[in-house]
Amino acid sequence: MLSMPNVSPSGPPMAASPLTVAVLEIDEYASGLGWDQPARLFALVDTAKLRVQEPGLAAQLGLDSSDSTTAALTPIEQEELPPGKALDEFLATIAWPDAVVGCAMTVERLMLPPSAESSVPEGLSDAQLTKWVAKHPDRQEVRMTVAVLRNGARESAVRLREKDSPTEVLTGAGLVPGLAEALAATFES
Repeated sequence: MLSMPNVSPSGPPMAASPLTVAVLEIDEYASGLGWDQPARLFALVDTAKLRVQEPGLAAQLGLDSSDSTTAALTPIEQEELPPGKALDEFLATIAWPDAVVGCAMTVERLMLPPSAESSVPEGLSDAQLTKWVAKHPDRQEVRMTVAVLRNGARESAVRLREKDSPTEVLTGAGLVPGLAEALAATFES
């Protein structure tokens, strides 16, 4: 089910789950970096446990223990992804320590509206299809932020470049199922 968050300048929707809050926080962070960015990977950690187990890091991240409005999950950006490596190949190499309760990723892609799917030529290789989509007049640039927790919970946020506003971000657990599956697989051992 898709939902349009009621995001205000002061933060995420009032009834948002901790995972939705984390996804929207990451989306806002990525938005501040602008478009045409590489994919970014984030570890999600339990904020309360981080304060107790790593007080120095918590302080460095501005997670003041007296602030009752701090989110339940803290996203921590990981090192840059290796250039030229396919995303699925890279994700297959990830193993998270126990302290990481989830992970998230932002990626930018070109998408076509459903009305354009019938015009896709048959028999194109992946590279040819990518070039064809890039030249299609109805293509749309999107930034997708997908997060998963070890317990199986999922959330996604999708932002269109042409509607680059926090009030225009679509959220829902099943918006980007392929990436969610790939991220969930990083917790399988």
